[in-house]
Amino acid sequence: MTARGFIVSAPRSSSGKTTITLGLLAALARRGVKVRAAKSGPDYIDPAFHASATGAKGINLDTWAMTPSLIDELIADTVRNADALVIEGAMGLFDGVPGTPGRSGAASDLAARLGLPVLLVLDVSGQSQSAAAVAAGFAAFNPSVRIGGVVLNRLGSERHRSLIADALAPSGIPLLGAIPRDETLVLPERHLGLVQASEHADLTQRLERLAAMAERHLDLDAIMSIATPLRGDAMAVPLAGDGPPVRAILAPPGQRIALAADTAFTFVYAHVLDGWRRAGAEIVPFSPMQDEAPPDRCDVCWLPGGYPELHAGRLAAASGFLDGLRRFARTRPVHGECGGYMVLGEGLEDQHGVRHQMAGLLGHATSFAKRRLHLGYRQAKLLVDTPIGAVGDIVRGHEFHHASTISNGADDEPFLDVTDAQGRTVKDMGSRRGFVSGTFFHAIARES
Repeated sequence: MTARGFIVSAPRSSSGKTTITLGLLAALARRGVKVRAAKSGPDYIDPAFHASATGAKGINLDTWAMTPSLIDELIADTVRNADALVIEGAMGLFDGVPGTPGRSGAASDLAARLGLPVLLVLDVSGQSQSAAAVAAGFAAFNPSVRIGGVVLNRLGSERHRSLIADALAPSGIPLLGAIPRDETLVLPERHLGLVQASEHADLTQRLERLAAMAERHLDLDAIMSIATPLRGDAMAVPLAGDGPPVRAILAPPGQRIALAADTAFTFVYAHVLDGWRRAGAEIVPFSPMQDEAPPDRCDVCWLPGGYPELHAGRLAAASGFLDGLRRFARTRPVHGECGGYMVLGEGLEDQHGVRHQMAGLLGHATSFAKRRLHLGYRQAKLLVDTPIGAVGDIVRGHEFHHASTISNGADDEPFLDVTDAQGRTVKDMGSRRGFVSGTFFHAIARES
């Protein structure tokens, strides 16, 4: 079976890409299409919505953080026994970082490399014929990136649609949908993106409404007709389970991994967990929010990112979790990413400035009251062996949080050198003490 695919993107963030992608996925699944989804770029939240809409695992594809061989393997695994692959872009279609061609992190990299057309979502609130000029400009910007069609979003009226359609016609770019402004379709957000899929008690009903929206306002047959068979190396690599994982996947930090997993600790990439399992590791989840300690039968503990800043009081009161974590750390490695790193410190200030005592396994303290956005791609060189990898490994990932470090641990040591995508040093990214390490850096894949 050869899967066909397309990319949903837009000129900028907040254009409605996720809403329209979910509507498409849910509507195609209703039709019996075996559809799979991927998110371009670093994003923990959207793939969980994709999974709910398709009934299959969602993945990330990141051309800056992942080697081409890893992207090929992830795509081949995802489209096995599938009819279609829908990739949702991040930010604007061409938004990435300067550097190696094809490895900017932009969705346009995937469009060019995989030969997939782009379904361009235009938020037309506040404009009419100018939307056609935007579409024409995007179509002409890069000859390797084909705009397969346009969907108008947040339309004001039928006359509004007609004005844009008439202006778009000379360009030859198909108009494949027009969605009226409807605030009831908008998914709620918080400081790191959408409120997580697992937190919506009515997610099934929301997806049904989005599917109905897509069936009513999108030309699903025409959209599927622009989908193109995946080409190139992505369809020629061994499928998952047919051989060992590519080296670019992070090595498992232990044989039996205690993984914090609940509403406070949710940010783990599916390809990382899959890579650990394929390498023979067992993942044992536990819930700090339910006052559970890392299981003693495990040989390493991993605290992923998430929203501990929203649950600081409850975590501080979870004595069973904190005491068990401290016991575990006396003899075995413990690693925290972003939110997990915050919990490993001495204290965490919530949004009201109230300080809550954390595990105290590292000496820093953080504050969600003193907010500042930290965002961007990061490359880390490991100075010692840690759960992220071996000394000398180069690992790529990202940083995305609003918390600030308000004090550093005097007795803690660095364990990684971090630079941004332009090679500039990024400070205050993490530390280690004994068996414990933590960092604001989210690891995506090994570069070398």
